Amino acid sequence: MLFSIPDDHACLPGHFPGRPLVPGVVVLEQVLCAVQAQSGVAANRLRLPQVKFMAPLLPGQTARVELEGQAPRWKFRVLRDAELLVRGELVLESDDVPA
Repeated sequence: MLFSIPDDHACLPGHFPGRPLVPGVVVLEQVLCAVQAQSGVAANRLRLPQVKFMAPLLPGQTARVELEGQAPRWKFRVLRDAELLVRGELVLESDDVPA
């Protein structure tokens, strides 16, 4: 899934003045959207036990989410061209397991 965060997105003012960066939480939201689009799993049923940010995403840059696996566990990567920006793991919360 490709995505881009526009220069005028509400998350950018103050993050950081003079050199805006897309906040990690906004990038992770795109990962959740990709899983939801692929599997139909609601984002509020997913947790992120492992996430590593490798490089920043700037406003207007195009990135892509790559998913590997299927419910209940996925590995993900977010890339800008060939550069790895974020990698991690998503897990579907079980109704039987306390959070």
